[in-house]
Amino acid sequence: MTLTHLKIQELLDGDRAHECDDDSRVCVRIASIAELPTRFGDFHIVAFYNNKDDKEHAAIVKGDVTDGEDIPMRLHSECLTGDALGSLRCDCRDQLEAALTAIGKMEKGIVLYLRQEGRGIGFTNKIRAYGLQDYGLDTVEANLALGFRDDERDYEVAAHMLKSLKVKSIQLMTNNPKKIADLTRYGVNISGRIPHVLPPNPHNEFYLRTKAAKSGHLIDFSGKEHLLEQIDRPIVKGMTAEQIKALYE
Repeated sequence: MTLTHLKIQELLDGDRAHECDDDSRVCVRIASIAELPTRFGDFHIVAFYNNKDDKEHAAIVKGDVTDGEDIPMRLHSECLTGDALGSLRCDCRDQLEAALTAIGKMEKGIVLYLRQEGRGIGFTNKIRAYGLQDYGLDTVEANLALGFRDDERDYEVAAHMLKSLKVKSIQLMTNNPKKIADLTRYGVNISGRIPHVLPPNPHNEFYLRTKAAKSGHLIDFSGKEHLLEQIDRPIVKGMTAEQIKALYE
């Protein structure tokens, strides 16, 4: 079942009138919705307003996800060099296209596209980091050398986007436990994880190995599936949001 024109209007009207959470001081609203036929399937695209970073984030939605539970969802951060230009230095375009292809075949699903270039450090600093990597630094070392953390992304706006779409719970398509921890901290109900491991190429294999070794990504280069329960810092049922956050600080 897809979003009907009536449902779209209900989302727009309801979100326009909602009261923002005074505690977080973050306000996210649906700005517009339109049909989006693509080479990966037929979707709706949802544009959002937010007052935290003033960036135009988007949701690519398959089917009617309102009031949905266990909705498959990919959380993707913008990568101009990979997504648009086909850079082989990362796996971003491969991950985005694989997610859209998979969700395009499902009854329901979401890809949240966040404008957080370069793990949140911006395009110019990302290219500076690339330059440092050309001289032998890995991606984490390059970010640290520029004065950033290895990952500056934040997912508070993403959590509010899901709330605006009235999604009750998701199955997160990810290899990154930090995304699970951050979304959980912001109140998202994550009912499961869908692994999203893609084959490396000669240009990005070192980058992927660095993500696994230094950033805790669930990628196993021995050929075995690397399950969440096997990592050294597990998220256990009953842990508080503060305890989960502390695992990754």
